[in-house]
Amino acid sequence: MRAAARWTQAHLRAHRPAAVLIVLATAGITMSLLLATTLFAYATDPWQRVFTQSSGAHVWIHTQAGAPAGSLADLDEVRATSGPFRTVRTSASLQPGGAKATLELRGTDRRPATAAPRIAAGRWLDPAADAGATKGIVLDSSVARAMWAKPGDSLVLSGFRAHLRVVGVADTAEVSFRAGESPGVAWVLPGTLAASTAGQDQRGRTIGLRLADPADTDYVVQRAVTQLGADQITDVSTWRQARAEAEGENQLLGRLLGGFGLGALLAAALAVGGAISTRIRGHLRDISILKAIGFTPGQVVRMFLALHLLFALLGVALGALGTQVLGSLMPGRIGEARAVWQQLPGHTWLSFVISGGVVVFIGSATCLAAWRAGRVPPVPVARAAAVTGGRGPGLTRRALGLRVPPALVLGWRSAFHHPLRSSAAVARLAVPLLLITVVLGAWTTLDRFSSHPEHVGLPAALTARSDSLGDRELHQLLSSRPQLTAYPGAEVQALVPGQTGTITLRGLGTDTQPYPFAVVEGRAAHGPDEAVAGQGLLDLLDAHVGDWVRMTVAGRPYVLHIVGRNIETADGGRVVSTSLDTLRDGATGDGAPPTGPSHPDFYNLVLHHGADPGAVRDALTKASAGRLEVREAPNPADQLSVVRAVAVGLIAVLILIGLAELATTVGAGVRDRSRDLLALRAVGLTPRQITAVIVSATAFVTLAAALAGTGLGVLVSQWLINLQGSTSGWGTGIAQRPAVAVLLLVIAVAVVIAGAAAALPAARAARRRLADSAADLL
Repeated sequence: MRAAARWTQAHLRAHRPAAVLIVLATAGITMSLLLATTLFAYATDPWQRVFTQSSGAHVWIHTQAGAPAGSLADLDEVRATSGPFRTVRTSASLQPGGAKATLELRGTDRRPATAAPRIAAGRWLDPAADAGATKGIVLDSSVARAMWAKPGDSLVLSGFRAHLRVVGVADTAEVSFRAGESPGVAWVLPGTLAASTAGQDQRGRTIGLRLADPADTDYVVQRAVTQLGADQITDVSTWRQARAEAEGENQLLGRLLGGFGLGALLAAALAVGGAISTRIRGHLRDISILKAIGFTPGQVVRMFLALHLLFALLGVALGALGTQVLGSLMPGRIGEARAVWQQLPGHTWLSFVISGGVVVFIGSATCLAAWRAGRVPPVPVARAAAVTGGRGPGLTRRALGLRVPPALVLGWRSAFHHPLRSSAAVARLAVPLLLITVVLGAWTTLDRFSSHPEHVGLPAALTARSDSLGDRELHQLLSSRPQLTAYPGAEVQALVPGQTGTITLRGLGTDTQPYPFAVVEGRAAHGPDEAVAGQGLLDLLDAHVGDWVRMTVAGRPYVLHIVGRNIETADGGRVVSTSLDTLRDGATGDGAPPTGPSHPDFYNLVLHHGADPGAVRDALTKASAGRLEVREAPNPADQLSVVRAVAVGLIAVLILIGLAELATTVGAGVRDRSRDLLALRAVGLTPRQITAVIVSATAFVTLAAALAGTGLGVLVSQWLINLQGSTSGWGTGIAQRPAVAVLLLVIAVAVVIAGAAAALPAARAARRRLADSAADLL
């Protein structure tokens, strides 16, 4: 043990920079994976954040008005309850005759302690202010977005004689509003609820149950049905359903971090394995001496394995400590996600699992190389001095005959003299460069969403609608603006055969003024009954471009010819888009009156080049005297702005891994050239030229790795981003490759860093006095 400890200490002193780089790279990888897990739990569903911070209910039971819903609080598995609330089902709209949304009104005189709605805008109900002539209502944020409602708006509710004023918008962890499927939640004072003229069949009770163990959800539902009776329960929703609905585009950030973290872990494992293999080749004499004095092969293997497991443990501990200390201090969603993560059940053991997985993975990668160290014979075998390359000497002579600098010629020959060894070094260096290129591809694609949204299905920067302006007056107002082109639009929910859910049928533009969809397959819709569809809709219907699809709206059929596929980022791509004329007249084939909207519900505003969205919005609001509501169109890039900061951190981690591998490559090059130094001096090379040989050899290996890594990285980046687009329903065609100038800069920087890293060790080796002994032939 004492000999092993002394050898380890001497080894660390001799390879201190490489050891530091490996530890820092492992720390960066650990932080990346821990943050990826945190963001995946947070970004996969902002629902988790709301559920944790609001002490959400795991089960919501909706019953008949006379059912004793409060008795469910006595169940052994229930820790706390929200309610029971008296409820009324009603429909609401911002104006008489406007688009309606189904609401479940809950009567409460105070904000619940369990499943407490988190106010996102406005305020909570106040019995002193909201019980007068103008009664108040708080809307769930999902239904508020669907209705374009905000604090201060007045709602028209069926069954209520007077309008209700929206005083607040709140986030909840319940099942979100979906038109035609699940109602939106709203809260009113008990006196307001009593004023409803709704019939008994529209009244009920709702209670939320927070369980001691979420795994008991299904069992508690069964007990509730047994206790109250199946005829008394009208609906049941669980936290699993709410979480499943919340999954979607917010998963992207977690997937990016997780994918890059795992890729960086692979690169680090390859770098560690390569480092051990290279050091074994450089310490064959030392290993032989260790065996000669009594070390067994198992002891040698354990010694190398323990050394690099120590590196891994130090790096993992440093990364976990950095994540714990700095995670909550990071700006934006990462810091907020870490704060929420620490409140989640099971976060401690999951952090230990991730950290342990990193150690095990790196340890597994070192086993093979350490096993090779155990197979080194105790008697060193001299290496053959003969040149093994067949065509190498001839090519070298011809290159020298063309007056190519000798340092470059000999450096090229040195870099690729051993094809297998050189290929392994190129592959290990290419992996971090490949991942860097993939990160740059994600960054460039994100910039495309921001700088050229019209290329990714987002041509409209603004959306306008008004409840008080007439259609003709609104059209004249928008047409008078030279900075924009206004396209009328409307959306309805449609049913398709064989599906229980709804899809979005959208009419945008007219036959004379078609909307500029981003069509990536097929062509744009021009004639009647023609439409384009998102990838999510085509996958749902198992349809293709050129097919006819049938859907129904309010019982009336629409039969549309899908002539193209467009990039569609809304509703998971489950959208079919046609012209407003087709949407209005498409259901009249059987002689029935039109069922489409009689006038546009909104206008999409496509700004001309150079127009500022904020200035246009302010000008329209001022020109309409505040009667026109103008919103910026949602852009996925707004939710992924943190990717840029994450990308910088990932690139830094990958650079550390690349530097660790570069240190291995430089050390191997210096060691391999130590036997040739006397020969190079004998043929007249100066120490500066010998240094140039070693530096150029390292630069050539790095250049080959950079070319391979960036080339493959562009292909992998395109494939991964389009795969994400396809699985999310947006469709392929969103990927944007990095600019050629950026790729050339990456290659140049990699080669320059490699040359600079090799310069000092090469200069020391070139000026060292060497003896042509048996030690130099090992």
